[in-house]
Parts: sequence; C-alpha cells; structure tokens
Amino acid sequence: MLPRVFALRSLARERIRPNHLFMGRTLGFIGLLLAMGIGLFLYKQQIQATSVPNGAASASANPRGTIDTVGVKNDLIALANAERRRMAGDGKYVDIGDLISNGDVSMQSPNRGPFSYSSTVSDSGFRITASYSGNDPSVPRSMSIDENMQMSVQ
Repeated sequence: MLPRVFALRSLARERIRPNHLFMGRTLGFIGLLLAMGIGLFLYKQQIQATSVPNGAASASANPRGTIDTVGVKNDLIALANAERRRMAGDGKYVDIGDLISNGDVSMQSPNRGPFSYSSTVSDSGFRITASYSGNDPSVPRSMSIDENMQMSVQ
C-alpha cells in the first residue's frame, strides 16, 4: 500500500510542478519585459536631454548653429577659467584682449563664427559675454558667464 500512495503523491507533484514552472517562467518573462521597457524609456530620456544643448530653448534648426553654440559655451568656460587663474596669480581680472595676447587662452581672436566675445571687468568680478550677430532665430542672442562660473543664456 505504501508504494501506491507514494506513486500517487509523485504523480500529483508532477501535475502541479509543470503549471508552477509555467507561471514562474511567465512572470519572469513579464518582469524582464517590464525592466527592459523602463530601461529603454530612461535611455530615451537621457539621449533627448543630452542631444540638445541647454534644452529646447537653445536648439538650433541647423547643425552649424548647434556646433557654434556648444563651441561658444566651451570658449566661455575656458575664458572664465583663464580669468580665475589670472586672479589667483596676479590678484586682478583682465579683459579678453590681455588673456589672448598673454597666451592664457588658445584663442586667436575674440570671436567664433557669428559670435563675438566681450568682457566687463571689475576688482571683485567679471562677466564675459558672447553676442550673436547671425540671422538664425533658434540660436541664443547672448550667452554669458561670471566669476562664479554661472552661465546664462538669453
């Protein structure tokens, strides 16, 4: 009698186990799809956030405008860092012409394409401004950076 009961229990387990495995595999697959969906959504958001500099407000319709805008931002950061180094070394801020002529920055002239650079210098701080003179309405008209490395776009 014992072997027959054991055989019935074994048969009952075999009937339950395939359904249990099917549910486990199904839920695992659904979890995998859910995780992949969340991952793809986050990836898409990250790509959108990094593909347009400073959000949609400064997005240019043409690639050249976008390249110039990103280049100008890099130039402003380089100029601000040169001003800060000059303050640390000489104890004063100087204008852009002095930074270029002394070799503090690798620029040859105070402009990049349709952007031109100017600076306002005082004893306590500076503001370097890049002004746009082109005709692309999607490019920011003015970008500036100050002694606190705060960039503003108008």
